[in-house]
Amino acid sequence: MNEDGLTDAVQEAGAVELLLIRHGESEGNVAATEAHLSGAEIIDVPARDPDVNLSGTGQEQAKALGTALARIAEELRPDAVVSSPYARARQTAEIAVETAGWPAKVLTDERLRDRELGILDRLTRRGVENRYPDEAERRLWLGKLYYRPPGGESWADVALRLRSVLDELNTLAAGRRVMLVCHDAVILLIRYVLEGMSEDEILDLAASTSVLNASITRYVRPTGAGRWELESFNVADHLTEQGVTVTEHSGDASVHPQ
Repeated sequence: MNEDGLTDAVQEAGAVELLLIRHGESEGNVAATEAHLSGAEIIDVPARDPDVNLSGTGQEQAKALGTALARIAEELRPDAVVSSPYARARQTAEIAVETAGWPAKVLTDERLRDRELGILDRLTRRGVENRYPDEAERRLWLGKLYYRPPGGESWADVALRLRSVLDELNTLAAGRRVMLVCHDAVILLIRYVLEGMSEDEILDLAASTSVLNASITRYVRPTGAGRWELESFNVADHLTEQGVTVTEHSGDASVHPQ
């Protein structure tokens, strides 16, 4: 690891561009918002988390994303499109690629999946506080980066699996471009890894920023080596330009240790 806190593998020559896409709005996003607004303890999702589909709005967002991607010159298009295996991400990737008219096949990688919540799955914050008060207290004490619910993952756990994904960008032939379709926490934690953020920095970002559905984040490094540079973050102009609803479904903003 160098003085910037980056491993050698993150700096080696390889890919030159990285596009990060959050999936379109899902039925789970809608259900979670409704549960929060109604004060419910349980989020009424129609399926287990990996199987939750895009909402109607999410499908429109994925098509608008594809229309925006179609504008990329052929020689600058991603060479690989890799998605979280979760239905909402995979559907976003497939709709966008088809709409863009790209010949690329959408690959999946389980390391891009959303954070696993263990016993807290499907519970709102109120549900956690009422059903697992000890866990609610422990989450406040430890903060978002290090709190691991029983049977689930901490953000640090997610960052660990993402490091191996990012390392593999450097095993590709130099000059390759890659698009990853994934989840809001995954995108924030990729920033954490690539930019060598501290705990305070990533938690400040998480508390102040909601990664928009079907938004685009772009990293570049023209030489294919060294530090990745953040070119743009959380861009959803392609949705507003096409008259598609921009949706914001964020997690709990109480992320710092207390």
